[in-house]
Amino acid sequence: MADRTRGETWYYWRPKISTLSTHLALLLAVLFVAAPILFALIKSTQSTAQIQMYPPQFGIGRSVIENYATAWQRYNLGTLMLNTLGVAATVMIGKTLLSLFAALALVYFNFRFKGLVFIFILVTLMMPVPVRVVSLFKLVSSLGWGDTFWALTIPFLASATGTFLFRQHFMSIPASLVDAARVDGVGPFRFLWRILVPMSMNTIGALAVIEFVYIWNQYLWPLIIISSNDNQMIQMGVKRLTSSGPEGMVHWGVSMAGVIITMLPPLLLFILLQEQFMRGFALTEEK
Repeated sequence: MADRTRGETWYYWRPKISTLSTHLALLLAVLFVAAPILFALIKSTQSTAQIQMYPPQFGIGRSVIENYATAWQRYNLGTLMLNTLGVAATVMIGKTLLSLFAALALVYFNFRFKGLVFIFILVTLMMPVPVRVVSLFKLVSSLGWGDTFWALTIPFLASATGTFLFRQHFMSIPASLVDAARVDGVGPFRFLWRILVPMSMNTIGALAVIEFVYIWNQYLWPLIIISSNDNQMIQMGVKRLTSSGPEGMVHWGVSMAGVIITMLPPLLLFILLQEQFMRGFALTEEK
């Protein structure tokens, strides 16, 4: 009788223990991933003396306003973030439109060597910017685009990733829907804007987040092609944050405050589009 009681007790508590352990493991994983951000957030509130204390202090400091005001004013983060926001928004919109058109052609149009064209697009995924930076620099300089907005946007408008995502999504759309649109006399562009785009909002949202963050984190290309401080991107501002200040030392509190500020735009975009982002990469399709 006692064994039976123990068995019933274990049967009752087993799913609860399993759920509790799962949530505990997820909480530890989140804390592990978020630890650098939490560390930067805490240190952004401390003075240089507090940061250099031993043992390290992990409490909220009293230099919050001073650190954030210094980072914003001394390093001109407002102008740099505005420049980067304009470039990132332009590339994000341009890449989305071109990817939609390219996927439309690859799925719904028949032309010679269509398969080879798609393979060539996929091959470009293996050619990151550092691989083609020299030839790209020569091309942009020959066009007279050095130190301009065009140099930061035009070379990045084509997206193999976006084309691949939209192509795979379009191929999952039932052929009966396409046939019905043809019977009704719907043209290709009207079919794209009236049918495909509304059905692809999750993919569009996912691609928008990816491309915005990618451009926001650009460092190498702006460093090479942009020479004036007024046209520079935000990652160069982050680099300056870790350089020596007027006193010949790095003010890590100010640096951490600047890093937190520069994280806000992509973080805000991800929060706004997180549902579309998650659904855009979901392994299953809701019926």
